[in-house]
Amino acid sequence: MAVQELNIKEPAARIATASADELQDLQGDRMVVNMGPSHPATHGVLRLVIELDGETITKADPDIGYLHRGDEKIAEAMTWNQFIPYTDRLDYLAPLANNVAYALAVEKLLGIDAGIPPRCQYIRVICCELARISAHLLGLGAFAMDVGAMTVFLHTFTEREKIYNLAESLTGARFTTSYTRIGGVTRDTPAGWIAAVRDFCDGVSAQIDESEKLLTRNRVWVDRTRDIGVISRADAIAYGLTGPNLRGSGCDYDVRKAHPYLCYKDLEFDVAVGSVGDCYDRYLVRMEEMRQSVRILRQCVDRIPGGADNPSREPVHVADGKVFLPPKSAVLTKMEELIHQFMLVTEGPNAPAGEVYFGAENPKGELGFYINSRGGGTPYRLKIRSPSFCNLSILPVLLPGCLMSDVVSVLGSLDFVMGECDR
Repeated sequence: MAVQELNIKEPAARIATASADELQDLQGDRMVVNMGPSHPATHGVLRLVIELDGETITKADPDIGYLHRGDEKIAEAMTWNQFIPYTDRLDYLAPLANNVAYALAVEKLLGIDAGIPPRCQYIRVICCELARISAHLLGLGAFAMDVGAMTVFLHTFTEREKIYNLAESLTGARFTTSYTRIGGVTRDTPAGWIAAVRDFCDGVSAQIDESEKLLTRNRVWVDRTRDIGVISRADAIAYGLTGPNLRGSGCDYDVRKAHPYLCYKDLEFDVAVGSVGDCYDRYLVRMEEMRQSVRILRQCVDRIPGGADNPSREPVHVADGKVFLPPKSAVLTKMEELIHQFMLVTEGPNAPAGEVYFGAENPKGELGFYINSRGGGTPYRLKIRSPSFCNLSILPVLLPGCLMSDVVSVLGSLDFVMGECDR
């Protein structure tokens, strides 16, 4: 049997026949490497094209879009309420807060934002603050685990499971809740739920303190985060950063304070602000934000109109049958309510023509919705201002000069979600 002849070229011969583009990375002392899109420390399908001079980064280009689903285009074929489940998939670590932000934008377009019942406002705030704690707990746990602190991850995920239990008893779902509706919320809180939120506040406060004891003065954690990934106040503003990443750089801006919505104007809480703008500051800001969210939750459960189990039957949605689905008992017995339900389900609430923008303080920053309406039950155009997309835009400026090992700390401190970034 004849032996197959193999055409093996020596390395020198291969280099001699290589194209100029192939040789570009072989010249000089710099090397180009890919981090992601399948990498545990990129927190999703983010790809970083990094140029290295030894261990020092000289250039970094984020490559996004691997999770793009065309949410904004899909909205043009959806009625106002039908798009709510799609908002769950934006920052999927805080779906309750996404629902609320979108509903507030549509309610502003409809002109009913001032008429949302007080109990509904308090329920929405409770949902938003639970979502903020949940998202920060995951961000902290993943950040700590990336740097090597496995125990913190176990603490934070135990507390997040309790939030999922609360979400399940309120909405019927643990992850993709779709709880909010245009004009209110799907249903009132079940019996004992408000008391369960109060008990959760007591438990999570102790766990936040425990996590801080494990990290804040830990020599390894401090060395891996302090003076790493410094974002100046001017750069944070110039690149449109919002949320903890902006406040970590010393900018005292929180949408809940600057442009209060729902019942935030009636609640007392402080805005956590850093001074240096490094990874350590961003960590401290999120730790304090969780404490402030617990403070807000305590006020809400104490002040909620109607009390814990709502014996006075305070409404949780607007009374307008052309905006919110009428009760089933009325639909089955009255012609007008039957017509309202048919129109709402098939065509959606009839919104006026116009343009509105509404931004809410979400865990990752300002989640904004710009709506262009030509009238009717669907938007002509919907644009989502995703805070993760804006926060990632600073990476080409932030990473050069860092060591390759610092990338994990920087990405963990920015705490982004690619589902929201790519939309």
